Amino acid sequence: MTLQWTAVALFLYAEIAVNLILCIPFISAKRWRSVFNLRIWSWLSPYWNKCFFTMIMVLIVLFLDAVREVQKYSGPEPMQDAKVNPNVYDHVHMKLFRSQRNLYISGFSLFLWLIMRRVVTLLNQVAVALEDSAGLQAQMDSAVKAAKQHQEDNLMLKQALLDEEKSMLGKNQQLKLEVEKLTNQVKAAEEAVRKSNAEVEAMRRQAKGLAQEYDRLLTEHHQLQNLQSAADKKDQ
Repeated sequence: MTLQWTAVALFLYAEIAVNLILCIPFISAKRWRSVFNLRIWSWLSPYWNKCFFTMIMVLIVLFLDAVREVQKYSGPEPMQDAKVNPNVYDHVHMKLFRSQRNLYISGFSLFLWLIMRRVVTLLNQVAVALEDSAGLQAQMDSAVKAAKQHQEDNLMLKQALLDEEKSMLGKNQQLKLEVEKLTNQVKAAEEAVRKSNAEVEAMRRQAKGLAQEYDRLLTEHHQLQNLQSAADKKDQ
């Protein structure tokens, strides 16, 4: 294996290891986001896109070269030469095997390179979504707590209003009873005043009758005295 294909194979092994580490289930997306937010990654971020597309171009070139080699050693001309000379046959098959191996190495390296970029992007998106959902959950919890508090306040206010209404009803009932009592007392007083007025009127009438009777008796008394005086004068 030449130096360039050895480097590509090592790169493939590194990609496999990194993708396996990224897919470890007990490492959360938030932890990976904290790792990706380290200062070294912020320092390398301006060069990351250039490095990414450069590796894609290199891997595509190696992949196309491997495809060309496979087509070269799987064509009819090398096979015809291999049939003539047995040593050439083994050499052609060895070249074909190496070309196919290089094709798989470069193809899987390119595929895993794209997969690794996508996995990193999805981990960041999942971490952001989790943070947003945690914030929304906190807001929802606070909103539910505030709603419960408002509901409790409304219940307390309703209870206070009911108690006040009951108290007002009791006071109104008591006032009605007092008004009825006072009304009865007023009626009783009016009846007593009416009876008193009637008695006074009767006494006035009785006094007037007595005065008239007294005047009549006094008049008769004077008449009798006058008659007696007249009788005494005649006797003399």
